[in-house]
Amino acid sequence: MYTSRITGLGYYVPENVVTNDDLKQWMDTSDEWIQERTGIKERRWIDTKISDDTTSSMGAKAAEIAIERAGLTKDDIDFIVFATLSPDMYFPGGGVRVQDYLDMPTIGALDVRNQCSGFVYAMSVADQFVKSGMYKNVLVIGSENHSGGLERSTRGRHVTVIFGDGAGAAVVSRSDDENRGILSSHLHSEGKHAGELSLLGPSTGRWVDAIMEENDPDDVSYYPHMNGQFVFKHAVVRFSEAIIEGLQANGLEKEDIDMLIPHQANLRIAQFIQRKFRLSDDQVYNNIMNYGNTTAASIPIALTEVWEKGKIKEGDIVILAAFGSGFTWGSVVMRW
Repeated sequence: MYTSRITGLGYYVPENVVTNDDLKQWMDTSDEWIQERTGIKERRWIDTKISDDTTSSMGAKAAEIAIERAGLTKDDIDFIVFATLSPDMYFPGGGVRVQDYLDMPTIGALDVRNQCSGFVYAMSVADQFVKSGMYKNVLVIGSENHSGGLERSTRGRHVTVIFGDGAGAAVVSRSDDENRGILSSHLHSEGKHAGELSLLGPSTGRWVDAIMEENDPDDVSYYPHMNGQFVFKHAVVRFSEAIIEGLQANGLEKEDIDMLIPHQANLRIAQFIQRKFRLSDDQVYNNIMNYGNTTAASIPIALTEVWEKGKIKEGDIVILAAFGSGFTWGSVVMRW
């Protein structure tokens, strides 16, 4: 068995900054209301008037940075794992689009549809491909274009104010150093709560023609639905469980955590977890205040920023943890 480790990181976000005050043009809200509930100050939304960014093209831009930082070229990548809930089209998925954007060899591309847990799931897939010896360098991408599918009205504000667009990428490579790299990953799901955080249509369960035929002005099934309090209560429990499971699997204690990077769902969730594990501000990284919730992209964007700022060093224990729609949740434990 080989070991696997991250050798390159990169992220990309649209230029268009949307502040909480900017949202007032669409809905009854305020900066104070949003920050109190989510911790978010601003987010990036694709502006189609000035940009041709898509989920896949943003992922490709983040990937180019990660590949270069890994000291590799596109021809060195053996496989693509692409995590998103907002692909460019219903099918095909975003992974093949990245392969085309970057003019890569005819390597395999796999899409992961695990929403907020997408990057954690994708990392576990890459880790196993590398450790088994099947591939040497796997490109892992999390990318989201939420803004085009949000209800920009007071009715939809409890969801719309939260989400942002962006992409992050990591190169997971084979290593012979047993003291560094991905130590373990831990994945879970609980489908009975799927309806608490979901988008019902258009889908095979509710095709476009049915929605158009009904022409119901009160129909919001094609916008994201979230039972906020229910999700929050489950998130704080599952986040904790995933972190503890990762620590126990590797004989570690909470005091051994050098950096925790939680999925950027809500700053209040992250702060709750920080207090529960008695971690300092230097041990937890949050950037939701600047980007909002970018779902599958949130962890790779934050991880890239942590690395760029020199907040992690060789030998540090780094934990990635996520919870989201499905419900799905999980963690990845690494020794940097």
